[in-house]
Amino acid sequence: MAEKYAGMIVLEVDGQEIEITKCDPKEVTGRKLVKGMNSTGRALGYAQGIKEWTIALSAVVPLEGVIDWAAIEDAKLTIYPLNQGEQRVSYLGCFTTEVGQSYTVDNEATQDIQVTALNRVVE
Repeated sequence: MAEKYAGMIVLEVDGQEIEITKCDPKEVTGRKLVKGMNSTGRALGYAQGIKEWTIALSAVVPLEGVIDWAAIEDAKLTIYPLNQGEQRVSYLGCFTTEVGQSYTVDNEATQDIQVTALNRVVE
């Protein structure tokens, strides 16, 4: 029997479907290594910190209906798989921190966007 794997996803920003070529969500746990001077010469633990979620996106540049990525504040980003029965993941309180453009010889023009979220919810 063949194994099933996660496939393509769809990205929505406040309910509007966005054409993307790459999506890289990351969760930073916030944990920090605590170093101390002790006889073992090594760290003995960590401190709990604040979680962060960042999403790096590459979106194609349409000729009409261009999204003002730099103006996005308090948005909801939803990533859902095209396969039926798999769970959606939503990032809440999203705001844009970086916007850039990318051009290559054999590819379409893309916009590179860095988004930070305040919360992550599996639906």
